[in-house]
Amino acid sequence: MKYKDNIAQVADLQPDYLGFIFYEKSARHFNTNIPELPGSIKKTGVFVDESLEYVIEQIKTHHLQAVQLHGKESPEYCGALRRRHDELVSASQNKNLKQVQVEIIKVFSIKDEFNFEVLKPYETVCDYYLFDTKGKLPGGNGYTFDWNVLSNYPSTKPFFLSGGIGLDQIEDIKKFKRSEASKYCYALDVNSKFEIEPGLKNIEQLKEFKNNVIK
Repeated sequence: MKYKDNIAQVADLQPDYLGFIFYEKSARHFNTNIPELPGSIKKTGVFVDESLEYVIEQIKTHHLQAVQLHGKESPEYCGALRRRHDELVSASQNKNLKQVQVEIIKVFSIKDEFNFEVLKPYETVCDYYLFDTKGKLPGGNGYTFDWNVLSNYPSTKPFFLSGGIGLDQIEDIKKFKRSEASKYCYALDVNSKFEIEPGLKNIEQLKEFKNNVIK
């Protein structure tokens, strides 16, 4: 998300998460204040290989409730982020900050195959995985990967399904939801296929998607 009025319109649709990209090279780079959101929506900061200090600062500034790590962040990085945040909360006198439990979402890119062994070191340091399409950009490439790859998912950790999901994928999503591969699918992450321009979402298309998929 990027624009205040558009953020309010999307928030009215009551998504579980709203993402804000803190990555300067992105056309969706967010560099202002996040407006007031309903308490049911988790403010999610999206980062790409940023320093721990920068991520922690954005958590403090915006009271983020989730961070999505889209780069090559190591298991050690994720563990250190968890510890640094817990220390921050313990030392803080800010009641709002003390109420924030930050979820760590680690992103992995998939094309036609994926070595699930790389997940093992992350099992104890992340709350969720997010599977996106491997492309030129860290995210927002606008096309899907082969979801059948997830039939071999070895973990019980819930994951976000991402990568080029739009109105054209509604029937595919319904089919996926009936498959064994979707057993631990926790959320659908949508973005570029619903954009008028980077960061500006088409509200009517999002409504149509929600009405047809979320039942």
